[in-house]
Amino acid sequence: MHQSPEPAASTASTASTETTEPTEPTASTESAGSAPGTLVVSPHFDDAALSLAGLLVRLPAPVTVLTVHAGPPPPGATVSWWDASCGFTSAAEAHRVRDAEDVWACSLLGVARRTLGHADGPYGGDPGLPELTEALGTVAPGTAVLLPLGTNQPDHRTVREVTLRALADRADLTPFVYADLPYTGHLPGWGGERTDDALAASETWGTAFRELRGRYRTTVAHAARLDPDAWARKRAAVLGHGSQLAPLALDHGAFLAADGPLTAERIWSLAPGPHPR
Repeated sequence: MHQSPEPAASTASTASTETTEPTEPTASTESAGSAPGTLVVSPHFDDAALSLAGLLVRLPAPVTVLTVHAGPPPPGATVSWWDASCGFTSAAEAHRVRDAEDVWACSLLGVARRTLGHADGPYGGDPGLPELTEALGTVAPGTAVLLPLGTNQPDHRTVREVTLRALADRADLTPFVYADLPYTGHLPGWGGERTDDALAASETWGTAFRELRGRYRTTVAHAARLDPDAWARKRAAVLGHGSQLAPLALDHGAFLAADGPLTAERIWSLAPGPHPR
């Protein structure tokens, strides 16, 4: 699920269009994440594709996407407003299709996937995300762990905080933070030479970044403005999550434009202590 960026209110409306599951590729990309490499902590099924599809090829292999809110809804749960706006008629249908979409997209990106049993936000679940903490405790030493910045998205911020707390006890893991898109990408001048300064100064889009800099020294580890070929590959992965695109467009405008917010990706490394002013 993706809530509207704060402070704007959601404009998504209920739809009744039937959704068809993708039928290929059929091979499972599930991974136990037992080898060092890169672990991308994705709050929802589509966040890794939206935020990092271009940079994934630059990260240490093997790359595994760990989706937090990937569990089924409780039996008989009423379909959420977000899933209804995506055209689903039941919570179970939404989960089944979105899980299949994620298999498709991860296969296109050439990454393994790992899923946790936390249901999506509207369907309840433990806000402390105990399965995430447990999963991070099993990650192989030497792994780079990427977590979302949490720009104007409460679920993302919670995932960020739970991950940082878990990593505080794992000196053998290297934390990185990625700009969660399209949220962070709405910053004017996103992806330009002064992106970090502009983000830190933004009252609308910079709250999460300022929070992070109050606790860590941030350094740009990877940044990319996607060229046409890279953008085409990323667009294909994002389109793999097709059930989400209509309501995302309602909330985020022309986010799939060739010069839109998804075409600039950014990852920061973290070091202890507040960022120097």
